[in-house]
Amino acid sequence: MSLIEVRHLRKEYPNATPLKDVNATVDEGEVISIIGPSGTGKSTFIRCLNRLETPSSGTILIDGEDVCDPSCDLAALRCKMGMVFQNYALFSHKYVVENLMMAPMDLLGLSKQEAYDQALDLLEMVGLRDKALNWPHELSGGQRQRVAIARALAMQPKILLFDEPTSALDPQMVSEVLSVIKDLAEQGLTMLVVTHEMRFARDVSSRVFYMDRGELWESGTPEQIFDHPQRQETHDFIFRVRSWEWDITSLTCDYETMMNSLLHYCQRQFLSRQTSYTCQLLIEELVESQMLPFARKYDIDNPNIHLTLSTGEGGVDMVVEIDFRSLLKQGAKYKSEDFDPLSTSIILGTCDHWELIEPGIARIYIS
Repeated sequence: MSLIEVRHLRKEYPNATPLKDVNATVDEGEVISIIGPSGTGKSTFIRCLNRLETPSSGTILIDGEDVCDPSCDLAALRCKMGMVFQNYALFSHKYVVENLMMAPMDLLGLSKQEAYDQALDLLEMVGLRDKALNWPHELSGGQRQRVAIARALAMQPKILLFDEPTSALDPQMVSEVLSVIKDLAEQGLTMLVVTHEMRFARDVSSRVFYMDRGELWESGTPEQIFDHPQRQETHDFIFRVRSWEWDITSLTCDYETMMNSLLHYCQRQFLSRQTSYTCQLLIEELVESQMLPFARKYDIDNPNIHLTLSTGEGGVDMVVEIDFRSLLKQGAKYKSEDFDPLSTSIILGTCDHWELIEPGIARIYIS
């Protein structure tokens, strides 16, 4: 018998139905990554599993027990299922170590000393033993999320649920949290992780669930989902999350925001620091040194430049595509004396080659 079995799960609100008809099973020790577009019921699904949301209809069996039954002991259920939220949900008025001690003392009957010793062990496991007597606000976002993971583990759960655990983090903090989750996966803990980190989903998961429009549309091994998806929607979604896009519609381009977005994308794809730097250098040269100066010179208020960076698994086959057709339409002459954006030494030094797909659209293949 599966540890988790979901049959015809439906969740309705007065103005929306985030879950229409979800059917799934999870065996003990599996790590399930749940992916899909935003707003397709992924978070609602795992919140229904531990009854933070009450299903409208359907059946959820956890270790053989129907958690939708009115007689279900929800407190006992939640002891079996730890939950890690997007926003940490730590008690700000308690020391870090106290955050880990409270529930085991109240619900598991541990003595204060037992709870303290366990808390220190768990903080050691997530690399934060030295922060035991800090306040939560004194920690970085990544550290607080690691504390939240340790707190969930303090209840000794059979199942651990993660609701987009890295979505509220700065890019540089994502990897430290994913590393902890990966370590837990190697220990055989049953986990369901709602995530947008595709490389993590591929490397760590036993299976991947692709959810769309309130249903579980596709389930399979990471290889099946990422390399051989059965549905076009799955294929299209995976392609989109491997791509970064940016539109420049003003001469006062918010360069810092654009670069931060690009950096976040590179880190989500687990690209090396050097590759990430190359991408930033290339796009900086294209935009700041070539395209925008020309647009300013000829009073083109809306350059309407579209940038796309896409990559295969592991940072291979990286391509930058730049669409500058609008500049041509507004007076730029490609390869004129003052506008030859693809011939600079920086661009030539960072790419294998480039090609003009059509006048105004170029692809640059990064080495």
